[in-house]
Amino acid sequence: MIGARAVKTFSPKPRDIERRWYVVDANGAVLGRLASEVAKILRGKHKPIFAPHMDTGDHVIVVNAKGVRLTGGKEEKKVYVRHSGYPGGLNRVAFSRMIIRRPVQVVEKAITGMLPKNRLGRQMARKLAVYEGSEHPHQAQKPVALSLGEVPKWEGLPKPQPRTEPAPAPKGPRRKEEPRARRARSGAVAKPAGSRAGRAATKAPARSRGSSSAKSSRKKPEASDRAGPGSSKRSGSSSMRGSPKPDEAEEKAGTKRRSRSRKKTEKET
Repeated sequence: MIGARAVKTFSPKPRDIERRWYVVDANGAVLGRLASEVAKILRGKHKPIFAPHMDTGDHVIVVNAKGVRLTGGKEEKKVYVRHSGYPGGLNRVAFSRMIIRRPVQVVEKAITGMLPKNRLGRQMARKLAVYEGSEHPHQAQKPVALSLGEVPKWEGLPKPQPRTEPAPAPKGPRRKEEPRARRARSGAVAKPAGSRAGRAATKAPARSRGSSSAKSSRKKPEASDRAGPGSSKRSGSSSMRGSPKPDEAEEKAGTKRRSRSRKKTEKET
């Protein structure tokens, strides 16, 4: 339609749902009529914000469940059937007997049968409370009496509550920041003390220059020392051929000393 104003479809949100409490007296009421009226309130079909995919209903308290009745002589015709799961475990109970033994179960079964058969329907059924007598323990919720066929009054959407901002957390003492690692002159970044290299550097004592020179002054082991025991014999024979004997070396050293002493005496004279 030209010139029509588009209106968005309203979808209820959790903040738009307000649960109310109602009391329904079942004394002298027909079971089917009672169940259909209570199921509407549990589903929320009496509200303009009803949505089939959400639970927008209210809480319902049913009292005097023992006073419900059936019409058309169905007290003996209506039968409740259940099976235990074992062979021969089929049980049949007539309405006339069930209303005496378990009237609460009769009303609950009739109402839950008119709710959706899924998790949404089970959630709606939790808002139902059925009592055999006229007393109930929900006085603190201040329920409103509701007769059959009466539509609860709609009072509009709940007023939005102001958002309360959380109080800021108290500020504690500031922690001292660790000093940043200084870069060495060579350009390498100094490792932090928490690392393995930093711990080793702190534990190892500073070595002086003398220790480094002492290392360099140490003589390297000869080839005979490096080699194993098998190679000692071979190296010994080769060293004996090329190197002078110890007696000859001592004689040469003695002659040198004598020549030096003679030169000194000649100079003195």
